[in-house]
Amino acid sequence: MKLTVYLAGQIHDDWRGRLKAKAEERKLPVEFVSPQDDHPLSDAIGENILGEQPNARWKDELASQFNNLRTRVLMNRCDVVVAQFGEEYRQWNAAMDAGIALAIDKPLILVRDPSLHHALKEISQRAQATVDHPDQVFDALEYILH
Repeated sequence: MKLTVYLAGQIHDDWRGRLKAKAEERKLPVEFVSPQDDHPLSDAIGENILGEQPNARWKDELASQFNNLRTRVLMNRCDVVVAQFGEEYRQWNAAMDAGIALAIDKPLILVRDPSLHHALKEISQRAQATVDHPDQVFDALEYILH
């Protein structure tokens, strides 16, 4: 069996790359999909497809449409969603993606430092699993696969 895992959340650092490398180290049969993590491309995709917009608001609106399209397609085809929350960046994308996962009944693994327990308690209660560290995600995935 091979799992498709959607890695939800912010795109400002390489947390996804670190998770992918660990999965390879553990030889897990996992395919990862995610939002567009090329930040400039993510911000410009609406104009890349539909042309220059008159102001920043419309540029953002169009980018959101195509980024939401990508999220919906990839999340619908995944087996499990991993939503990683941290303190360094605002977590709107992670919260939105976790909410979408719950709304479409996708299994959700929430990753958050214990210091964020209170802020994320409602999402944690709806997730299938809440872990404190990304390495624990692999333990959960291994348990599913074996």
